[in-house]
Amino acid sequence: MAVKDLMSVVEKSQVKAGRGNFRVGDTVDVHLKIIEGEKERIQVFTGIVIGRKGTGVNESFTVRRLVGNEGVERVFPLHGPTIDRIEVKKSGKIRRAKLYFLRDRVGKATRLAVKRGLGDVLKKEEAPAEAAVKPRQATSKPAEEKAEAKEAKKEEKAAEKK
Repeated sequence: MAVKDLMSVVEKSQVKAGRGNFRVGDTVDVHLKIIEGEKERIQVFTGIVIGRKGTGVNESFTVRRLVGNEGVERVFPLHGPTIDRIEVKKSGKIRRAKLYFLRDRVGKATRLAVKRGLGDVLKKEEAPAEAAVKPRQATSKPAEEKAEAKEAKKEEKAAEKK
């Protein structure tokens, strides 16, 4: 067995499945395992993913957030043992691979447009079919039936008066 083959086997065993389901521009919560003495706790780092680089076990991503109008960036190894999980809060609509232009912005200027489309469609499909029916459509009657109902009420009122 060649050295490259051996390295690829070792790297494949270290890759954690399901960690790469986010993209640049997404707002994510990175849950980190923090060990203090004998205790272990989870700390959450929330921010926008401004870049990803590397492949396989060497892949890493950079998350940026604002703390007191000061930008804080942190680079995380995607398959590192200190990462418990990565949650995607929202997806940003972007057209670049690296969002380094966000470094020059502060406050509301750092917001990205929210991506709409496929995610919304999937959420609608997951809803039960009964909930998809609009209440107005279910209770609405054709115009002819409404007119007939009004005439019937008028006739009833006229009969009550006599």
